[in-house]
Amino acid sequence: MAAPNGVSPLAATVPVEAVLFDIDGTLCDSDPLHHVAFQEMLLAIGYNNGVPIDEEFFIKNIAGRSDVEAAQNLFPDWPLEKGLKFLEDKETKYRSLAMERLEPVNGLGKVVQWVKDHGYKRAAVTNAPRINAELMLKLLGLSDFFQAVIVGGECEKPKPAPFPYLKALKELGVSAEHTFIFEDSASGTRAGVAAGMPVVAVLTRNPENSLQEAGAALIVKDYADPKLWSALEEIDAAEAKLKSVGA
Repeated sequence: MAAPNGVSPLAATVPVEAVLFDIDGTLCDSDPLHHVAFQEMLLAIGYNNGVPIDEEFFIKNIAGRSDVEAAQNLFPDWPLEKGLKFLEDKETKYRSLAMERLEPVNGLGKVVQWVKDHGYKRAAVTNAPRINAELMLKLLGLSDFFQAVIVGGECEKPKPAPFPYLKALKELGVSAEHTFIFEDSASGTRAGVAAGMPVVAVLTRNPENSLQEAGAALIVKDYADPKLWSALEEIDAAEAKLKSVGA
C-alpha cells in the first residue's frame, strides 16, 4: 500500500475502519510451546537421529507455515496425509501445554484497549486450526473482543496467500485502504502486504531482516514499544484533524 508523501503507512489508513491481528506469536508468545510440542513428538519417533530440533530449524521450517508446508518440510518422504496426521496429534499436545503456560505478548492489553476505545472493527486471522485459535483467544480473555475469527485452512489458500486477510475485510465490511494488521511472521506479513494493507510486525521470535524483506511497514519489539505508540498517536492526530475539517 502506497502512503501519501510525508505520511506514514499507518496514518495513511485514516479514517481507520478496522485492525486485524494474527494470533500465534502476535497476541501470545506461543512459538516456544509449539516448539516444545514438536520436539517431544519428533523425539518419540526418532526424528533427526534423536537430536532435538533447535529454534533455528523450527523458525525456518515450521513457524508461521500452513500445516501442508510444515508437513512437507518435516517429512518430505512421507505421504502428505501421514504428515498431516502427525501435525494434528501435535496440536493436541500443544493445546495441553497452552492451557498451562500461554502468556500474552507484552503490552497487548494496552493495544486492545486502544482499539476498543476507538471503536474500530477487529478480526483475528490465523493459520492455526480453529480449535487452537478459539482456545488461545479464550485463554487470553479475547473471545468477545474479536468480531470474526478467520482460519487459513478454511480459505482458498492459507497465508502467505492474501485470502485469509481478504476474507476478514469482507466479513467485517471494511476496505483494505482503511485497515492495518499486526503480525509476527514473514509468511503472515507477506499475506497482509499482498492483501493491500500495512503490517506492523512484532519481533516475538522471527528475525527482523525476514520481516523487513516481507514488507513490514513498521517493526516493533512488542506492544509497549515507543515506536508503536508514536505511530498510533500519529493516527490519533490524523483522525482528529479529519474530524475538525469535517466539523
